[in-house]
Amino acid sequence: MTVPTTEAPTSDLPTVVIGAGPIGLAAAAHLVERGIEPLVLEAGGGAGSAVREWSHVRLFSTWAELVDPAAEKLLALTGWTAPDGATYPTGGDWATLYLQPLADVLGDRVRYGARVTGVSRLGRDRIVDADRDRQPFTVHIMNADGAEERITARTVIDASGTWAIPSPIGADGLFALGERTAAERISYRIPDLKDPAVRARYAGKRTAVVGSGASAFTALAYLADLAKDVPGTHTVWILRRGISGSTFGGGEADQLPARGALGLAAKAAVDNGHADAVTGFRTEAVERDSNGRLVLVAEDGRRLDPVDKIIVLTGFRPDLSFLSELRLGLDERLQAPVELAPLIDPNVHSCGTVYPHGHRELSHPEQGVYLVGMKSYGRAPTFLAMTGYEQVRSIAAAIAGDVASADRVELTLPESGVCGGAGLFDKPAAEQQADGGGCCVTSAPELVQIGAPAPAATKEAPAGGCCGS
Repeated sequence: MTVPTTEAPTSDLPTVVIGAGPIGLAAAAHLVERGIEPLVLEAGGGAGSAVREWSHVRLFSTWAELVDPAAEKLLALTGWTAPDGATYPTGGDWATLYLQPLADVLGDRVRYGARVTGVSRLGRDRIVDADRDRQPFTVHIMNADGAEERITARTVIDASGTWAIPSPIGADGLFALGERTAAERISYRIPDLKDPAVRARYAGKRTAVVGSGASAFTALAYLADLAKDVPGTHTVWILRRGISGSTFGGGEADQLPARGALGLAAKAAVDNGHADAVTGFRTEAVERDSNGRLVLVAEDGRRLDPVDKIIVLTGFRPDLSFLSELRLGLDERLQAPVELAPLIDPNVHSCGTVYPHGHRELSHPEQGVYLVGMKSYGRAPTFLAMTGYEQVRSIAAAIAGDVASADRVELTLPESGVCGGAGLFDKPAAEQQADGGGCCVTSAPELVQIGAPAPAATKEAPAGGCCGS
């Protein structure tokens, strides 16, 4: 049998970028700057399709941290003026004022309604070694009209994110028993309480919020505001760990002030009686009472009082299904590139700082394919847009053959102000003291008691741990 091959130079082929979100479009801008032709494939109908789904949420990064330098150069040619760099956009602002204009500048290099269904090598599944690295990539697409298509590419940059696969409520990473059948009462997104229909869903109701990150903080703050206006509105905040000095984030010690304000707003929701915190609760099942309300059951047998709704904000997962014919090197825990995983592992790191990383840490055994942005983090949290921008700058330089620039990775991220203990489960106090507090040596900051959320942490509460901010 003859194995298909090609002698055409792959440099004549485009670099396919999967996803027209913030990192995918930044990748295209850096490629254009390097004289490399990108082709951005976006499943949705416009730029930033995933971002638009949380358009009501305000980011905790400022505009200055959300505009990629290469993208800004492209936009400047059209007379585009960057928004005030010190202000905080919503997801909708980010999409309409920056992402869509950037996609418009890229023009026909961006295709909408093009869902990638598979990526492989020309004529070679993942088993075949022969002449593998010399063959271009094949990218299979399902277009919006149902037509299938195959595109050939020199390299592939997957910036498709993780938004499509939220993690379930089960503490073991699986759907809790009864979770699927209770789907009509469960949401995996931060609610838009400015939408009358959504507001009515939670007004006067008892809602469980499951999660401990920025998204959960935001939901707690939103529901606390609703409780002030509508009597009977109450939140049960469910944490898998106990309450500690780091539970509410870094507060005023956070180098991203708006991120710190989120934790303070969540703390205020609890302090003011709008939310009750339930700790060490690892959900095993979701049951219904005689009135159809939901009862959460923990692995240790605890049963909570019934709630009307559940908001699950326990993180996201990468969709690796369409990459199954590629030889990826992924960490067995995080599903992140093996060289990157130790730098972002939440079992170890607690300070919010990520070491500089670029094309080398993002490489795989399959040369020429990169997972970037939120997807590069796999299941790890604390991703920031500026991380992804530096990732794609390095990768574009590497593709262009400028190894010196690709290796010159400089990334200084703002610390969260939460140090002195890492890990996803609580440790005995003696063990915490013995291990020196994880990756950091400073202790967690003392959070001040506050009587009500500060203005920046309520109506303007920025969020976005899951949102690529």
